[in-house]
Amino acid sequence: MKPKEAVAKARAPQNRTLVLTAKGRARLATKLLRSPLPEKLEDLVNRIICGDALAICSRLPKAFVDLLILDPPYNLTKKFGEAIFHQRLLTEYEAWLEAWFVQMLPLLKPNASLYVCGDWKSSTALHRVLDRHVIVRNRITWEREKGRGAKANWKNASEDIWFCTVANDYFFNVEAVKLKRRVLAPYTENGRPKDWNETTDGDFRLTHPSNLWTDITVPFWSMPENTDHPTQKPEKLIAKLMLASSREGDLIFDPFLGSGTSAVVARKLNRRFCGIESDETYACLAAQRVALADNEKSIQGYAEGVFWERNTRGAERGKKL
Repeated sequence: MKPKEAVAKARAPQNRTLVLTAKGRARLATKLLRSPLPEKLEDLVNRIICGDALAICSRLPKAFVDLLILDPPYNLTKKFGEAIFHQRLLTEYEAWLEAWFVQMLPLLKPNASLYVCGDWKSSTALHRVLDRHVIVRNRITWEREKGRGAKANWKNASEDIWFCTVANDYFFNVEAVKLKRRVLAPYTENGRPKDWNETTDGDFRLTHPSNLWTDITVPFWSMPENTDHPTQKPEKLIAKLMLASSREGDLIFDPFLGSGTSAVVARKLNRRFCGIESDETYACLAAQRVALADNEKSIQGYAEGVFWERNTRGAERGKKL
């Protein structure tokens, strides 16, 4: 199969999918870090490393990560660029997870947090591995409204994210991740709104975030963050994790960077990042997205310092939600 950027695709005029050209790849490839890596941490900050994460992590500085975001291959047979991950027995997948996860632990600061993505086929194995090495605090389930129907099974329309910490001393900013929801049956007290606000766009209240997320839009062709990566995570999804569990200036580490969403969101939210991606095409695509983020700070679904639920009045009025 040809590399993604070499495949000719006829796209509609409204299609905003980001395309990596051959010329762009050649230019961006020179900006990627490769082995041997610099020894100083400052030379790794805000850089994308192209190579195998398992081989690279042993050569990275100890205790430099504030927030670890892990989006490993799920237990499915899937092609990522030129590499193919093959589905295996759950016990074998669990052993594979643990083999590389323990190599990440020395990189974490004593008060670091981590989020680990999975689906229903991989989530039980993830939980067992995580529970042996870190403190598992919650499992977030988010609705991915895309998905094929099935005649003899339920449609698979959700994924999990495990929230963990290294210790009981950790950072969590609940105020930064409250969800702005439309009030359908507003209560009043002495004729005034109770726990909600009346605006020209409608009636809204800020609600505490739960571990069930139904306000996420999976990137698609009309969204400028969309790419041809097969398992791209939405920027809004990663922004929630980052705002909840890191401060401005903290370092975010993603050893399965893919199309670069965590690096892009880190740039937009004034965090530092370091990412590893084995496929050069995707690493260059990530670098292209990071460069674009310097001039475009908006995150779809996040505006005015809050996360908006889908299909609200704010979205209709062009607030890029």
